[in-house]
Amino acid sequence: MAKKTYKVSGMHCTSCSMVIESDLEDAGVKAICSYVKQTLDVEFDGGDADEDKIHQVVKKAGYTLVAAR
Repeated sequence: MAKKTYKVSGMHCTSCSMVIESDLEDAGVKAICSYVKQTLDVEFDGGDADEDKIHQVVKKAGYTLVAAR
């Protein structure tokens, strides 16, 4: 199981973080998104949910992953 933390650009409120979490969970990724910290913590197994898919889901929701830590 891979774990990563990303900085997220474009979030304006708590609802933004909830949208990201929900969309990623629908894609099979465990996600915790913090509007206050502007971060996204994810856990994924690399199967159906890989880093490219995470980037695509977040972008489709209208936000940008800036960098992984």
